Amino acid sequence: MKRIITNEEVEKKCYDICGNIRDGGNFYGVPRGGIAPAYLLAGICKGGVVNRPAEADYIIDDLIDSGSTRDRYTKLYPTTPFIALFEKTDPMEWLVFPWEVTEQGHDTSAEDIPSRFLEFIGEDLNRDGLKETPKRMIKAWKEIFSGYEQNPSDVIKTFESDGYDQIVLLRDIELYSMCEHHALPFVGRAHVAYIPGGKVIGISKLARLIDIFSKRLQIQERIGDQVTSILMNELNAQGAACIIEADHFCIRMRGVGKQHSTMVTSSMKGVFLTKPEARSELLSLIRT
Repeated sequence: MKRIITNEEVEKKCYDICGNIRDGGNFYGVPRGGIAPAYLLAGICKGGVVNRPAEADYIIDDLIDSGSTRDRYTKLYPTTPFIALFEKTDPMEWLVFPWEVTEQGHDTSAEDIPSRFLEFIGEDLNRDGLKETPKRMIKAWKEIFSGYEQNPSDVIKTFESDGYDQIVLLRDIELYSMCEHHALPFVGRAHVAYIPGGKVIGISKLARLIDIFSKRLQIQERIGDQVTSILMNELNAQGAACIIEADHFCIRMRGVGKQHSTMVTSSMKGVFLTKPEARSELLSLIRT
């Protein structure tokens, strides 16, 4: 969830901070987010901006997220106060500051991330093939990880089952996801089934649930459990199952390097878990 910080909010924070510290101090802005706040505070507090934290009276950052930056500077400079304009309370919130928005309203807050990545691996950001790459990477990430912006409950519209109480199965649903351990792809197919407990949903919604949960940083086991859990909870189903077969690039491109391995996981709830005959019928339908 994106939150745009206004100039008025920043100004109020700066005045609040300056009201609690002495005028004329020297500010060091943590690269890169703290540089703009350091200059803003220096102007309001009648202070200066220095290039080295050892020379600063105050170390400034734009926000505290995980707290790792604060902890690092506090350890290195224990006698120098560390001050941030904002502190995140919602880990899913993405804060955008006024200096990260262009005059045309374009949000540049995330573009520094792929740029730093390309620099880290040794690339030249100025070569022709990479000049637009950071923007393209952000656009691709928004699509690949669009599941974070979707509530799976919103796609479930139920209908009366009209007495139908047998297996409903959608086989061979294409699945593309990114593993949360190495941020590398895993791809495969999913089979999703449920037995109605009085309610059914449109069959396309089973594929939609796979998409929503897979378009996040994931582990394969969790996707199946998330799908079956929501089917049981939202439909009051007698049983729900999700079987996934996927190839993981984190063991193909790196590490153990096994090129022909496939991971299979299953999540079964309700009668698929407690009644062997229901489970056998499901597996037979999948193999048909």
